[in-house]
Amino acid sequence: MQQYYFFILLGYLSGSILFARLIPKYCCGIDICALSRDKNPGVFNAFEHAGPGIGILVLCLELAKGFFPVHFALSILDPGQRMFALVLAAPVFGHAFPLFHFREGGKSIAVSFGCLLGLFPDLRPVLTLAMFYLLFSLIIIIEPHLVRSIVTYVCLSLASVRNLSLPSIVLGILLISLIVIVRHMLKAEKEPVSIRLLRRNR
Repeated sequence: MQQYYFFILLGYLSGSILFARLIPKYCCGIDICALSRDKNPGVFNAFEHAGPGIGILVLCLELAKGFFPVHFALSILDPGQRMFALVLAAPVFGHAFPLFHFREGGKSIAVSFGCLLGLFPDLRPVLTLAMFYLLFSLIIIIEPHLVRSIVTYVCLSLASVRNLSLPSIVLGILLISLIVIVRHMLKAEKEPVSIRLLRRNR
């Protein structure tokens, strides 16, 4: 049981490293949280305010801080144990509610992709998340992005309950979705919601 606690703590501390805030600050001398409208220490704002080079670096680091704790734990722990759900969700919780900036965390999208990638070779969860994001971004277009993300993670949760067999993994995905949705709601702004279908030009 101590091993599970170790990986939960490791994942939380890894998630608490806000690369989207640190890298632009030390490489470019800018605070993306101060510059951005939503004050979010996330990948999108790193791209927008620090440029594509910094943005790509931040994206890789955000994915990595979710991937490595989960994948390392997967090689040692039994993923069938219920405690593994907390291991899976710990980096996401760390990013959303980081140790030294508890109220200033991010929306946890990139790190949640990293955590689900950490389940490799089982790519079904991360591909399902990507599929729903693409569906609601390109075909059934939901705006604003905040609502799109909430709908995406609700659909991920429903698909996981239906299609995945390990209860611990399903519970972990439900926890990830809950954290992401709560974090988005805390950053919610009043914007009109629209849903439209992509139309082909004739």
